[in-house]
Amino acid sequence: MKILFFTPFMPGPPVFGGQRRVHGLMTALAKSHEVSLLSLVDPAADLRASLADAHAYCREVVTVPDPLHRVSGRVKRVRQLQSMLSMQSWEEQQYLRPAMQRALDALLASRRYDVINTEFSYMGGYRFPRRDRRAHAPRLVLDEHNVEYDILRRTANATRFDRKVYNALNYRKLRREEIRAWRRFDGCAFTSERDEGLARGEVPNLRTAVIPNGVDVDAFKPQPGDRSTPLTVLFFGAINYFPNTDAVSFLLDEVAPLLAREHPNAVIRIVGPGSPPEVQTRASDRVQVVGFVEDLRAEIARAHVVVAPLRIGGGTRLKIVEAMAVAKPIVATSVGAEGIDVRHERDILLADTPAALAREIGRVLSDGALGERLGQAARETAIAHYSWSAAAHKLGAFYESLLE
Repeated sequence: MKILFFTPFMPGPPVFGGQRRVHGLMTALAKSHEVSLLSLVDPAADLRASLADAHAYCREVVTVPDPLHRVSGRVKRVRQLQSMLSMQSWEEQQYLRPAMQRALDALLASRRYDVINTEFSYMGGYRFPRRDRRAHAPRLVLDEHNVEYDILRRTANATRFDRKVYNALNYRKLRREEIRAWRRFDGCAFTSERDEGLARGEVPNLRTAVIPNGVDVDAFKPQPGDRSTPLTVLFFGAINYFPNTDAVSFLLDEVAPLLAREHPNAVIRIVGPGSPPEVQTRASDRVQVVGFVEDLRAEIARAHVVVAPLRIGGGTRLKIVEAMAVAKPIVATSVGAEGIDVRHERDILLADTPAALAREIGRVLSDGALGERLGQAARETAIAHYSWSAAAHKLGAFYESLLE
């Protein structure tokens, strides 16, 4: 098959979760199909590494500079406030660009694709060829990393007043746009059965497949000589992504003080790009705010226990399947582990209150045999269900079913 990936960012080198999903699926599919890429990019960024990465597995790579690609801080807040007066969601305003539409039209005029794989519902607002108006039009597939409106709805219910008001309004607009995208596409891929069920509740005749988030089980694996650092509790992810920011605050404010009563020497490491000031100022002897690291696997390997205390989320968490692949014991909330085939006491420990989370983390810190057992079971589950090659095989089969 000839597949065009239509994305809001370059797939690699992968740093954050969305990138890792796109990169993992593209590289695995490229082993047996012809893959091309059309992507928005930050015109101020050094793209050499991203372009070299993409050219290694893509037939063609086309990029479209987007001046607002990395809008942040005060400018972002002003634009979000302005978006409240619009019928369009902030997300759709952020990613719909005339230059991107022109690039898509030009590609489709000169190339023939079997499938256009679009990443995220807010990229679904572009004009795509319709099969009733064009012979040999490609099948349109939407890859939903999350049900985006559901994350905003959950955020509206769990945050301070100003964010609550903004998200309560914006999620309704995003919901309308997301349902419209589901109806426009020939098929939609979801990362979990829960998300698939939400979509089918809105569009009962929607053709869907569950394509779980995965991990490169050959790269993320225990290595000879790996040694965990005693009493090290690791949280990793893009810290500037609000569900992660909220999870870190919850961990430091409510869980850590209870953990310190039994394990006063425990050290919490916060690893990942984009730590906001409220996280950075928490750095101390017992809280290490590390920031971005080149070798995430090494950070996971040194951890005594990996935690995912998320209270807001959608889809599934890459951080969990990556820690599973490295055979690390994991303590997570039920939201953190949502959609992943794990079971409490078998290959993970689950808890939702601060006291219960502190207790389960403390169990792993105190009991090496428990951590070893959980880690080995988690590695086996990752190999069986969460390799990128298995996920890509399922996605390729979904494409084929839509082409029949």
